Amino acid sequence: MDTGKPSNAAQMASPSYRLAVLDQDFLLGDTMRGVRFQLEYAKAEEELRIWGVRSTIVVFGSARVREDGPGRHPYWYGEARSFGAIASQRGGALASNGGLRDNVIATGGGPGIMEAANRGASDVDAPSIGFNITLPHEEEPNPYSTPDLTFRFHYFAMRKMHLAMRANALVVFPGGFGTLDELFEILTLRQTGKVPALPIVLFDKTYWRSIIKFDALLEHGMVSEHDRKLVHFAESAEETWATLVENGLLVPGA
Repeated sequence: MDTGKPSNAAQMASPSYRLAVLDQDFLLGDTMRGVRFQLEYAKAEEELRIWGVRSTIVVFGSARVREDGPGRHPYWYGEARSFGAIASQRGGALASNGGLRDNVIATGGGPGIMEAANRGASDVDAPSIGFNITLPHEEEPNPYSTPDLTFRFHYFAMRKMHLAMRANALVVFPGGFGTLDELFEILTLRQTGKVPALPIVLFDKTYWRSIIKFDALLEHGMVSEHDRKLVHFAESAEETWATLVENGLLVPGA
């Protein structure tokens, strides 16, 4: 029977009628960028709290380093792996401290040095974090970060925030543009007092002094003597751990 009432099919099919939370076109639009920032913060934050991650040791380094690679690659990879195990065993990632974990290894989640550090934690059955980033030529997450603590970000800014906000220390193995970017991000936060006084160790002094002229920055008046002393060097996994502790790494029960 024709009631003369028009169909509402067009209204039902309109994008404006979709529930906002289910409307991907809306959520990915320019006006929702702030909401997407909030979601990227909240998703990782929730899981980190569930796992009781109170603090981390961040390990940076090249994704191009290989366990069987050329030159010093095997040494860098092996020492990053050893450091991941040492820090996890001694730093509080394994210990139950009221449900809280300290000095949990955190990396960018990719291959190379990141894989090695996550692998070292896995070797001693400790949790570790992978803060991955979506890139045009995307690397998959390495298989050693804890699955529940393997995250993927769109925004570099939010990824960097999560890397920095729980960091008790920073260890930087040889790397390229990305590693330099992350190193100077943390150095600037330390210089300006935006993060607590965490120790920063660069692995392999010869490599780092060949590509960054720290003393030249001081000579030209671009940094202070105090700024110059923010950086320490180490040549082995054991020396890296000792240098962190000597320079103020917070270790529960120590």
